[in-house]
Amino acid sequence: MTVDRIAFISSSTPAARSACQRLRKRYGNVSLKKAEIAVVLGGDGTMLQTMHQCFELNIPIYGMNRGTVGFLMNEFKEANLLKRLERARPIELHPLLMKVKTVTGVKKDAYCINEVALLRQTRQAANLRVSIDDKVRMKELICDGAVVATPAGSTAYNLSAHGPIIPLGAELLALTPISAFRPRRWRGALLRDSAKIKLEIQEPKKRPVSAVADYTEVRNVKSVTILQQKDISLKLLFDEEHDLEERILNEQFIP
Repeated sequence: MTVDRIAFISSSTPAARSACQRLRKRYGNVSLKKAEIAVVLGGDGTMLQTMHQCFELNIPIYGMNRGTVGFLMNEFKEANLLKRLERARPIELHPLLMKVKTVTGVKKDAYCINEVALLRQTRQAANLRVSIDDKVRMKELICDGAVVATPAGSTAYNLSAHGPIIPLGAELLALTPISAFRPRRWRGALLRDSAKIKLEIQEPKKRPVSAVADYTEVRNVKSVTILQQKDISLKLLFDEEHDLEERILNEQFIP
């Protein structure tokens, strides 16, 4: 892949901004709308924001770590960037759509790459009803919350909540409870990525719950429906030695 028009995007940290200025001076810079490729400097948060901006642009995204975790990023190097872009391996991701209805009847939609998380807002545990493809599978889940994660997001919040790591291409979603109280031993479920997942908040005024899709939060929700959007594709580029699929596989063997 020969690249002429690059959009360089950075986080607000001094290290990322300084690197971005040097790369723009060295390789040029165009806006996202005119770019053939986006190069992101920062951490996973900046990468997620850029991915949201690229939903309708159909351009690949290549990240270099100038942040902290950097799970979605490649190693930062200023030299030979064009050759690295030409040799990078693509990974295709599909976002989740979160459809929320609040206790006051307000409806809001939001997309996410990693996961949708439902979280209790007060000291009282959440009381959720779980339906899959319009069939109630669990009438009552008492917990601090729940996570619905994509394969790319399965190593993030989902893993911290003791959910399963999902290999890329497995066409699965993870539904993982956060600190389940009842049923106490329920560890969650693996679902087809075509499943329609609905989480209804019971006693929403007494036990208020917020819903978060990446960096979009909606408070005092009454119900949340989650669907994967196969018609939206995002292409991430990785160096061979930093392949995302290999990273996800390695996470399963960390003691």
